[in-house]
Amino acid sequence: MTVADAVQSNRSYRPAKPKTDWLHAVRSLRRLFADKEDTAAVFEIMRALNGASTARGYHRLIATSEGGRMAYERVEFAHRLMDDAWLDSLPEGSVGAAYRTFVRSERLSAEGLAEVSRQGLSKIEEPHPYAWFGRRTRDVHDIWHVVTGYGRDALGEACLVAFSYAQTRGLGWAFIAVGAALRSRKVKGYPYVRAIWEGYRRGRAAQWLLGEDYERLMAEPMESARRRLGLTAPRLYEAIPPEARDGVVPD
Repeated sequence: MTVADAVQSNRSYRPAKPKTDWLHAVRSLRRLFADKEDTAAVFEIMRALNGASTARGYHRLIATSEGGRMAYERVEFAHRLMDDAWLDSLPEGSVGAAYRTFVRSERLSAEGLAEVSRQGLSKIEEPHPYAWFGRRTRDVHDIWHVVTGYGRDALGEACLVAFSYAQTRGLGWAFIAVGAALRSRKVKGYPYVRAIWEGYRRGRAAQWLLGEDYERLMAEPMESARRRLGLTAPRLYEAIPPEARDGVVPD
């Protein structure tokens, strides 16, 4: 095979589409709605429905100006996020400082999220480019909470999964967002559905966050990062009182 043939083969690459498992996704969604802290259910939905979105995302990454370098270096970003000394070195007002406050106040950790993702799926740790990209997508989830302005309440999570679908085109994200929107229609008085839809629209309008150099982003001032990435304010989410944001998934 010539170099030209290899380049053409890469350009014409179309990852195989794995089978979707709707029954398992429905069961996992019920578990998630019964307990919004059931992160394992989220990963099960992703595995059941996201299909080839990880492979597509990886190939999109290496087509960017910096993506080839990042894919070649294949840094495991969870290790960086678990480095307290590095987190403490990030300047006040930066994305990293906001992330630091967020995870510590919520008692979260990148390793805790990684551990949940490993349950029932040892392949997530394989030394494969697609597995690495999947880990990278997982590890930046809480950074997305911070830069988008969405909290960990039920509405914030629903808005962020809608945002994530727009960014990744992974069907699992859309499934959770639509399910939350349908359930929230039972609750009157607040624009829950419109807030979730706004999350999707914000994801469509923003730059592709999975193409970011996250070490560089973490040191960037929050406001300039949001402007650069095209992240507008979550207006409808912020209009709903914090004490009402869990009403998006009624009992």
